[in-house]
Amino acid sequence: MKESIQKAEVLIEALPFIKKFYNKTIVIKYGGNAMVSEELKENFALDVVMMKYIGINPVIVHGGGPQIGKMLELFGIKSRFIDGQRVTSEEMIDVVEMVLGGKINQDIVSLINRHGGNAVGITGKDGDLIQAKRFRGVKKCPETNRPEIIDLGLVGDIKKINPSILKTLDDAEFIPVIAPIGRGEKGETLNINADFVASKIAGALKAEKLLLMTDIEGVKGKDGKHITGLTRKDALKLIKSKVIKDGMLPKVNCCLDALKEGVAKTHIVDGRVKHALLLEIFTAAGVGTQIVEKL
Repeated sequence: MKESIQKAEVLIEALPFIKKFYNKTIVIKYGGNAMVSEELKENFALDVVMMKYIGINPVIVHGGGPQIGKMLELFGIKSRFIDGQRVTSEEMIDVVEMVLGGKINQDIVSLINRHGGNAVGITGKDGDLIQAKRFRGVKKCPETNRPEIIDLGLVGDIKKINPSILKTLDDAEFIPVIAPIGRGEKGETLNINADFVASKIAGALKAEKLLLMTDIEGVKGKDGKHITGLTRKDALKLIKSKVIKDGMLPKVNCCLDALKEGVAKTHIVDGRVKHALLLEIFTAAGVGTQIVEKL
C-alpha cells in the first residue's frame, strides 16, 4: 500500500505541470548519449509517447554526428572540422542525407511507434520546412590578424522555417521526427546543425519549451558548479566573461535566439539521466539548466 500511495503522490505532483502544458508544443533536440545507450533510447521513446498521451505536442529534431562519422569512415572519406562543424563536401552530402534522413530518422520513428506512439519521419526538405543558404562565416586569421572567409561546403545557415507541414502533422495527432537537412537557394541539400534547427523550429512554432539534450549536467559557473537557472542577462554576462564557451556557447546562443523568437522557456537537459524529459517537464527540480528571458 505504501508503494502505491507514493506512486499516487508522484502523479499528484505532476498534475499542475500537466495542466500547464496541455495542448502546448515542446521542441526537443535529441542527441548525445541518449541516442546511443539502449536503456536511454527506450526511456526517451517512453517519455515522448507519454507526453503525447497526456496532451502535449512533442516535436523531435535529432542529431547524428558520430553516426555520420562512422559511415564516412566506411566509405573511406575523411572528415575535417572547423570550429566544431564538419566541412561537408559534395561527396559527403549523399552519405549525410542517407544517415540522417534514412537510418537514424527511421530508427527513432520505429522506436517511438513500438512504444505506442504515432511518429512520422521527415527532413527539412519535406514541405519546404527548412529554407537555407550556404554558411559563410568570418574569423581573424591568427597569422595575419586579418579577417578570412570560413567555407564549410554544403553546410546550411537557416533563412526561413515554413512550419505548415508540422501543423498538419500535429492536427492529425502525429509526432514529427525531423532530420536536420535543408534546401539551399539552388535546390541543393544542406547539412545543418541540429541545435540550430531545433531553436528555429521552436521559434517558428512559438513553442512553450525548447529542450536541448546533452551529455553534461548543464551550464556551469565560474566555480565549476552546476547552474539550474539563468536569465538572458545572466547568460550574456557568463558569455562575456568566457565562463560559457566552447561547445556550450552555441547551445546557450540557440536558447537565447529561441527566447527572442517567442519561446517561453528553454532548457539544456542532461540526457544521461533516465527519463530526463519527464523529470525536466513534470518536476520542479528538473535535470539541467533552464534559461528564460527574465524572472
